[in-house]
Amino acid sequence: MTNVAAELAARWQQRLSVECAQHNSATHHGVVQWLIGVNQDRYTEMNPEQLLIATQAMDYRYRILLQRYLGVPSEKAYKNLMQRLGSLAIVREKIRSWLSVSRDRQRTVVDVLQEVVQEMLQGDKYIRQQVEWIAQCTKNPRLRDALMLATLEEYCLRPIRNQPLLAYRFVNYLRRSQRGGVTNVPRDDLIKVVSDSVTDESGESSFNFLDQQVLEAHQEQQEWEETQLLRARVRDEMLVYLEDNLGVDAKEWLRLYLIGKTPEEIAQQLNMDIKQVYRLREKISYHAVKVFAVKSQPEMVAEWLKTSLQDNSMGLTVSQWQDFNAGLDSKQQRIMAGMKAGEPVESIAKDLGLKTNQVISEWSQIYLAAQEIRSS
Repeated sequence: MTNVAAELAARWQQRLSVECAQHNSATHHGVVQWLIGVNQDRYTEMNPEQLLIATQAMDYRYRILLQRYLGVPSEKAYKNLMQRLGSLAIVREKIRSWLSVSRDRQRTVVDVLQEVVQEMLQGDKYIRQQVEWIAQCTKNPRLRDALMLATLEEYCLRPIRNQPLLAYRFVNYLRRSQRGGVTNVPRDDLIKVVSDSVTDESGESSFNFLDQQVLEAHQEQQEWEETQLLRARVRDEMLVYLEDNLGVDAKEWLRLYLIGKTPEEIAQQLNMDIKQVYRLREKISYHAVKVFAVKSQPEMVAEWLKTSLQDNSMGLTVSQWQDFNAGLDSKQQRIMAGMKAGEPVESIAKDLGLKTNQVISEWSQIYLAAQEIRSS
């Protein structure tokens, strides 16, 4: 272990001895090895900023492990993973769409997710490498399971072309299932179901080279770590904003939401009834897009709330989205298209002959209108 890696390991050992005192030293050592990673020499080549990004990425993985998997019985931990992956609206809707036109309608979203994850464990190069590394980190089977489930969650949620990596893995699974005759879906219906996942902005299919040229290019560790650092900064800023402007309950709601708690669990933690929790969510959504997101990172705020335009169709179902989009006028559709494509607000405003604050105001109204439909 290099000097830098050894220093990082010593810090993590100290932290785990305090935060995970209920676990023994062997568990601490296994978790630390997993966090540091197999390529420990890379830390010596990092500048201070890169090292900060790397440590933030470790913290992100550690929080995933701590919140849902470490010390949790294996069956419950696996259920936690399925619930977390099943909460991804874009993946859930695509699986449901596929099942609705197949002969396997008795199957559930969780059934399909389990098969996709199983395929990843058997055939994904990165996951196979992680399995081998985890086997070197610990001989404890329960800890191995926990580390593997945390690894799977982090990997499946990595953003690829504004969608979670799991969405692409589902497309791969769908193609193999169709070839293998597992389901019987007419070819036109199959194409319709997966087209959003495999077509780029220009309308040209990226289907044939998905794994080689899309996934591999976006799985670079440094890019992922930079994304996690930026998210952590935005998250911390928003927590402070919510406490200052909406109170401690709003801050706690976001904290609980970000670790995957359901509305029912949040209601119990905050000692509220479920209607109060939903009202609080809508109030936070309003502030997120109307005030906070304008000043910071709107894409990441929307991702937290599962109201992203790119990933979640602003939280609307397929039919709600189609009706909502059809009801927009030409100016609103232009703003929507620009925001979805990631255009600067200034560029959209110039194209429409409007001021920047007018576009922001119009976009806020569009978003809030969508949230009214979502909550109705």
